[in-house]
Amino acid sequence: MSTPPSIQSALLSRINERKVLRSLQVYGPLSRADLARQAGMSAPTASKAVEALLHAGLLEETEETRGPSRGRPSRKLQLASVTAQVLGFVIDAENCRIVPAGLDGTLDDARNIEFPTPATYEALIDAATRHALRLTQREGVKTLGVGVTLPGLVDYRQKRGVLSPNVPITNGRAPCRDLEARLGIPCTLIQEEHALCLAERHFGGARGIDDFAMLDVSTGVGLGVMSGGRLLTGHSGLAGEIGHITVQADGRPCGCGNQGCLETMACDSALAWLVSQRLGRKVTLAEVGELYRSGEISLGMELDTIVRYLGIGVAAILNLFNPSMLFVHGRLFQIDEGLFPRVVEEARRRALPPSYADCRIIQAQGSKRQGAVAAIIEERIDVLIPTQGN
Repeated sequence: MSTPPSIQSALLSRINERKVLRSLQVYGPLSRADLARQAGMSAPTASKAVEALLHAGLLEETEETRGPSRGRPSRKLQLASVTAQVLGFVIDAENCRIVPAGLDGTLDDARNIEFPTPATYEALIDAATRHALRLTQREGVKTLGVGVTLPGLVDYRQKRGVLSPNVPITNGRAPCRDLEARLGIPCTLIQEEHALCLAERHFGGARGIDDFAMLDVSTGVGLGVMSGGRLLTGHSGLAGEIGHITVQADGRPCGCGNQGCLETMACDSALAWLVSQRLGRKVTLAEVGELYRSGEISLGMELDTIVRYLGIGVAAILNLFNPSMLFVHGRLFQIDEGLFPRVVEEARRRALPPSYADCRIIQAQGSKRQGAVAAIIEERIDVLIPTQGN
């Protein structure tokens, strides 16, 4: 049975609109003529797609500016950033952050809001609502949605947190549903490693790459895998929890209820814990860095531990998923510039030689805030310009 012409026409229009958006995402503001050329379509076809996107609020035209050559002033098209915004909301163990951004992904750092993670879920939603409302009250600027990142397991079918060892108040909760009810704008929930994948693909070193992995070693240890341009989520969104494989059978208790999980030995918070145990008092990772740089403490034993266990985790990823690139995200590498090369060398020793040789291991450039923003931008585009089958 053939597809009716009206449906074919609508699908072709959506494809063209996505090509226009993609061109602006890659190349930035463009004139209509340059946009048609970069998108590989005729001027009338590009113009029709542009008008639809302007109407949807996804694009805007810049004010008239005169270029370096003589002639009439030109106008350029860009992803909406003056007339529209999205919010990125990062939920984390100690602090939460909310930041506005344009649809080009540029974060408005001057208006970033950070607050201590509340002790109860109700207080978390209250605080997030209060701060988000402040950021949405901009005359002439429409807030299209909020992207929320959550550490731990996320059930994408139910759109709720399942198990977060580091933020247990979110277990079984649906922060996006609750924020939508309070704010009256769309929200999307994404697991934080998946958010980091989107951040790297949109704004970092993975632009144009369809197969890579992202290892997050910040508050805990988590893995995101992009395969064929799609996130590998598993049956219900729970794939990638490499931080909870057991590396010490009788090791330190983990927030998940098990013992000796990888994330108890190989991340930002693990390094802070190891140093706290030696000093006999609790210190943060930032304090560890200050003490180390001032020469007040040495970190030989602790860094050896981090290298050994993180090398084991990296090698497991290379052997299991065979990524073309592995990005590693964590603040601990800022403490000692020699730490990352040591982890890579340890992974080389432990991984299968063909798997190691087939992968580049580099430090991530993106952030969780960028990932939250990328998630809501993708979700809004999918809703406003659905592809076939949506």
